[in-house]
Amino acid sequence: MPLETPARPRPQLAPELALPPLFTAVRLRELGDAFAHATSIAGERGAGTLVYVGRFDLAEFAVVLEPDAPLRQARRAFYAGMVALADALAAHAQPETEITIDWPDSISINQGLVGGGRLGWPQGITEDEVPTWLVFGAMIRTVSMTGTEPGLNPLVTALEEEGFTDVLSNQLVESFARHFMVAIDSWQENGFGAVAKNYLARLPIEKGLRRDIDENGDLLVRRMGKAEVVERKALPARLGKPGWLDLKTKGPRA
Repeated sequence: MPLETPARPRPQLAPELALPPLFTAVRLRELGDAFAHATSIAGERGAGTLVYVGRFDLAEFAVVLEPDAPLRQARRAFYAGMVALADALAAHAQPETEITIDWPDSISINQGLVGGGRLGWPQGITEDEVPTWLVFGAMIRTVSMTGTEPGLNPLVTALEEEGFTDVLSNQLVESFARHFMVAIDSWQENGFGAVAKNYLARLPIEKGLRRDIDENGDLLVRRMGKAEVVERKALPARLGKPGWLDLKTKGPRA
């Protein structure tokens, strides 16, 4: 899943972010929608465009990719984005902080939801077509704006409540960009299995289960003693309904 540098000219990086060379930042105002904006300009701006929203209570951003594989395989870039998101959080976490992924798209810290990731692609293309672009978007709650005391809603939390006292939204976006490049490089050098291994390690531990990611991105679950029975969880259907999406306004979707 290359993050190629297009030949088209690029504007200068926004001064608020310090990103790796292959990225170009686009800053939106507080009420902006990073994912929607990134998908609207993906075809024009191309790979490496990183759209982010300038607000302190949420780290909200989306990055454009240019895949070189059919959609059914290229969709696995979602997992690289989730690995990078979790690793970026881990880089700023206090010792013993538990960072887990609820398949496929939700991120929890110490069992409290803080946000997640999503993936977009051009409408109307088939599974066997190579999409002209993909967009990985993410949102992480950094500061709670509900006015309630920390811990009153154990299902939802914010970085500030979990010991990330010195982490700003911009810092998290910068960290994601660096870790995303690491994940993509690992994929290119060692195959998708390296990304899958890191992603699966973030899922909650369940004894007696073996989990794998299929070539099309589906999650495959096998139970010990029943290896011939495979439960398949389809990724495309779940990507269309992110479980964490209402976090921006009123908390997680039921």
